[in-house]
Amino acid sequence: MMNPYFPEIQGKFGFGFMRLPMQGDQIDIEHTTAMVDAFMAAGFNYFDTAHGYLSEQSEIVLRQTMTSRYPRDRYVLTNKLSPAYFNSPEDIRSIFQVQLDACGVEYFDFYLMHSQNTELFAKYKACRAYETALELKQEGKIRHLGISFHDTAEVLDQILTEYPQIEVVQIQLNYLDMESPKVQSRKCYEVCRKHNKPIMVMEPVRGGQLVNLPNAAKDILPALGGGSNASYALRFAAGFPGVCMVLSGMSTLEMVEENCGFMKDCKPLDQQEMAAVQKVADVINSLDLIACTACKYCVDGCPAHIQIPDLFKCLNQKRRFSENNAQQTYENFPVKASACVQCGQCEDVCPQHLPIRDLLKTVSAELEG
Repeated sequence: MMNPYFPEIQGKFGFGFMRLPMQGDQIDIEHTTAMVDAFMAAGFNYFDTAHGYLSEQSEIVLRQTMTSRYPRDRYVLTNKLSPAYFNSPEDIRSIFQVQLDACGVEYFDFYLMHSQNTELFAKYKACRAYETALELKQEGKIRHLGISFHDTAEVLDQILTEYPQIEVVQIQLNYLDMESPKVQSRKCYEVCRKHNKPIMVMEPVRGGQLVNLPNAAKDILPALGGGSNASYALRFAAGFPGVCMVLSGMSTLEMVEENCGFMKDCKPLDQQEMAAVQKVADVINSLDLIACTACKYCVDGCPAHIQIPDLFKCLNQKRRFSENNAQQTYENFPVKASACVQCGQCEDVCPQHLPIRDLLKTVSAELEG
């Protein structure tokens, strides 16, 4: 399963340490360890984390469950420079060392400038983040420099033009967002190809939305006669030329085993399968769902402590499945959408560029009335 772009990576499937199994507000170490072992036993070796994931637990748990238990040459590790952790060039080296220590390693195979968009790119440039990362690469502490990206194709083209040293680009790519005017998956993909940059895919199942399909679409993929809903989404992303990695934020051992099973010998979707996923996309797009991927970037900074993705999920469940119990589920949340103080911090960090304050008003109107 040699990777055609980076030979140190086995296969084209990666384990994202962002949606791990939880016990209350703590990561389930035993379950996560079993997931890591199953992933490695299946022949894959690529892991992705960031300092802020899971309330800053992700890196530490990755050390406990993986880096302390496997030789350094057995795995490939990606980390990211996130904007919340630096405001000066000096801060960058400091947080980088914190990340190395948290992960229990001496270098990162890939280091990404995180969540690049117009505003953040300006901050990274002002703080000489790219230049510092390139220095760290020269020092042997980074093997490959990349970016993760959430903005228009025009902005991506600007970044790749200004910093041709970028070796890989991580973009959101799935069959629901290909023609999205906000995400611009197809256009961003084409910019990566124009600059000859290998592509890492995030959100291939759109935060689970392409796994738990609405009633109106639930029979479309099973009619093909094989494969889970997740398999079609992951194979769709992996089938594009130039894609070197498809990430999955897995939260159960069953997910790991199932996904590794079909990603070992991953085949692109055929014409019939492509037509089927387009039908699914058409159904979902007709339902006016909130395009939240449950990354939870919005939660940590919320002064009202609103579990924003969970509330959005309730409204989406009502619209997807016409579920009467969506109201009951919503009532169990201690903090409702109406508690929003309209500060806008959530919108500043949302990679989907959602108008979260207005959407919370919609949730309140539909589920609290």
